[in-house]
Amino acid sequence: MTHDLIILGSGPAGAAAGVTAARAGLRVALIDRASFPRDKLCGGGFTGRSRRHLIEIFGQDIDSDLFLPCHRMRLVADGVRLGEHPDAPSIWMTMRRDFDAMLHAEAARAGCEVFAPARIAALDPQAASVTLEGGGTLTAPLILGADGANSALARALFGRAYDPAQIGFGLEVEVPRDGPAPDDAVEIDLSAAAWGYGWSFPKARSVTVGIGGLQSRNPDMRAHLDRYLARHAGGATPKCKGAFLPFGDFRREPGQGRALLAGDAAGLVDPITGEGIAWAMKSGQLAAQAAVQALAAGTPDRALPLYTRALRPIHAELRRARTLRALIYRPRLQPAFLRLLQREPGLQRRYLALLSGDLDYADLGWRAVPKLAARILRGLRP
Repeated sequence: MTHDLIILGSGPAGAAAGVTAARAGLRVALIDRASFPRDKLCGGGFTGRSRRHLIEIFGQDIDSDLFLPCHRMRLVADGVRLGEHPDAPSIWMTMRRDFDAMLHAEAARAGCEVFAPARIAALDPQAASVTLEGGGTLTAPLILGADGANSALARALFGRAYDPAQIGFGLEVEVPRDGPAPDDAVEIDLSAAAWGYGWSFPKARSVTVGIGGLQSRNPDMRAHLDRYLARHAGGATPKCKGAFLPFGDFRREPGQGRALLAGDAAGLVDPITGEGIAWAMKSGQLAAQAAVQALAAGTPDRALPLYTRALRPIHAELRRARTLRALIYRPRLQPAFLRLLQREPGLQRRYLALLSGDLDYADLGWRAVPKLAARILRGLRP
């Protein structure tokens, strides 16, 4: 065996797994097809939950060179303002190009053997072996796919990386600016896309404007973006990028045999807010911890059951969010929900607390969804 653990992908999930495993003494191969820094479609919202995981896993805290703190939040629907909160729970904005490069560098410093940029010529999940283009085969008792929504490892295991009926899709542009915006508000437009939303996220030298939603419900996603962009870019047409978003369509068993999946590759993205950085880092850490425990016992086949058990709290959160999403985004119910949201600042604050990671779905209590459903249904009555 050339390594103890092979990790595909060096984003937040892969870097977290690499740091955790290498610091525990494993020989880790970290493979990514890109060189760092590299671009990544993501609004770049960094929540309080993400901050806690960053400190816990990487020993790093918010750095003013990478993060812009934002405390003003605006909720809108088709351009109509639902509420403005100048003292909203803190959320930090970062450019994924810079943030991911920092995490990747931490993994290398922790002792991971880095192969980047490197393309895969052959992948055998059962043998946990990877052959790189240009020659060279890496083998290990365990392999971890942290290679995004279109994961090569997930395709090798299951034939496809995601369910086409459940996958989300996002489009995004970076709008340059010369100086600070008038208020540096984070805007969420809950009607910019079907079963999704639009976002305008301020950065130090630009504003990230995008929309995302279930792909099957948005055949004209580019038209939705153009309409939303018209309000934020003043007629400019910046370069557009797109990516699949696994909106909570998570794998109940995140892998097969000695192959594990983490982050977007395992579908660990909030189906309401679209936030995935926090669960990516945490799942990478949990996968690595399961690998360390299984290998120490000489039973690599135990890594997947250990990891699946460790993911149960995250899976439970995603199930709660999927149930709540049906009330927030279902077309027949959404107008009544938006009217309710507009007239109740307290409900807006709870939504913003979920968005910022200050509140978990479990914190809402088991009666929250039936009570909200009853109030929305009352709002549908003539």
